[in-house]
Amino acid sequence: MRTICFYFQVHQPFRFRRYRFFDIGNDHYYYDDYSNESILNKVAQKCYLPANALMLDLIQKHKGKFKIAYSISGIAMDQFRLYAPEVLESFKKLADTGQVEFLAETYAHSLSSLKGKEEFQRQVKAHSELISEHFGQVPKVFRNTELIYSDEIGAMVAAMGYKAMLTEGAKHVLGWKSPNYLYCNAINPKLKLLLKNFKLSDDIAFRFSNKGWPEYPLTAEKYVEWLNQVPDNEEVINLFMDYETFGEHQWKETGIFDFLKALPETVIKQSPFTFSTPSEVARKLQVVSAVNVPNAISWADEERDLTAWLGNELQNEAFEKLYSLGEKVYASGDNALQQDYAYLQVSDHFYYMSTKFFSDGEVHSYFNPYDTPYDAFINYMNVLSDFEIRVNAAVRSDVDDQVVRLSKIIKEKEEQVEKLEKRLAVRQEAAPKKATAKKVAEKSPAAAKKGPATAKKKSSTTKKS
Repeated sequence: MRTICFYFQVHQPFRFRRYRFFDIGNDHYYYDDYSNESILNKVAQKCYLPANALMLDLIQKHKGKFKIAYSISGIAMDQFRLYAPEVLESFKKLADTGQVEFLAETYAHSLSSLKGKEEFQRQVKAHSELISEHFGQVPKVFRNTELIYSDEIGAMVAAMGYKAMLTEGAKHVLGWKSPNYLYCNAINPKLKLLLKNFKLSDDIAFRFSNKGWPEYPLTAEKYVEWLNQVPDNEEVINLFMDYETFGEHQWKETGIFDFLKALPETVIKQSPFTFSTPSEVARKLQVVSAVNVPNAISWADEERDLTAWLGNELQNEAFEKLYSLGEKVYASGDNALQQDYAYLQVSDHFYYMSTKFFSDGEVHSYFNPYDTPYDAFINYMNVLSDFEIRVNAAVRSDVDDQVVRLSKIIKEKEEQVEKLEKRLAVRQEAAPKKATAKKVAEKSPAAAKKGPATAKKKSSTTKKS
């Protein structure tokens, strides 16, 4: 079996408005509704709607031979429901074909897998339930935010019941090995790993419209020639990329949609490759070996590590401060706070703070709505400061409520004890009188029988005689 696995990431963050120092404690609404709605609608018109329509046509045209996979963040789903329900409907049509697999991920497209199990598991569960609700699928394959992966993260994912996981085929991890095989987690071999072929993926995602690229222009025929040059014993080509590649990062005018339209037919007619979903790859192929990843990797930048999000002091300070509030957020029981907590975790906020100005600086600036990383940090920390005030107030309020409840219970108990003490005092006061009457009865049974008045009268008569 030689197959191609096409996977697309779909995500849009909830962007924050310019939140100034004087807003802290006074204004608790953080979001730039205008930007969020306008950007989503722009991307929907340029990418989501035309790309989904094309994918649906390709699936119907090739009658089961063309298959794809998506992971859509919960944050993106929230925005589809708010601003562009027609996009959500178009994804549902793709799900109905039976040729599209939807993967699990963190609801908030967050970095929670780097912070511990509890929040990570909570978000993954919420996302899986969302996918099941809208697309009728229970995800079996997991894709972490930005393909972040390590041995420990993989073990957590396996413990949650997932059969396979996607990640980057990073050179410094694979060494001489090829990404074009099925691998497994080093701690729990039951979790199978699909590794991105970054060269063939990035030829489409990043280099397609680059006129300075020696291979420009890229055609479907040229691309399939490259596929045919892959050694015969290599079994799977994992092409993983942002869905916004089609129409947003690579504009329609570049010919990207024409390339996508021609690719499946060219692959089917001119190569031995088929198309498979991640679940099919994990089920049909045999694992060749484990991959040891002691330090987390991702698909970002040349380093393929975490420095895009946690590479400087600004990012780490914001990250640690955010997750220090988690326990209080859930203790508060406040749904609004929990939603804001999720939106604060979106990895994009940390990406905006990146100070990488060299090889990957252009990519970071393209996605960044702030003038500088320091502006991004100050804005985020202002929001986080107000959020912390709200969290602390909610927790104090909850504590106060508990104190009131406990005080009421104590008062009721004290009143009950007081009543019992009064009843006891009455009984203790009556006890000596009963004891005296009993003694008299024991000394003079007849007198006791006739009663006190009779006994007194008889005594008086005896004295007269």
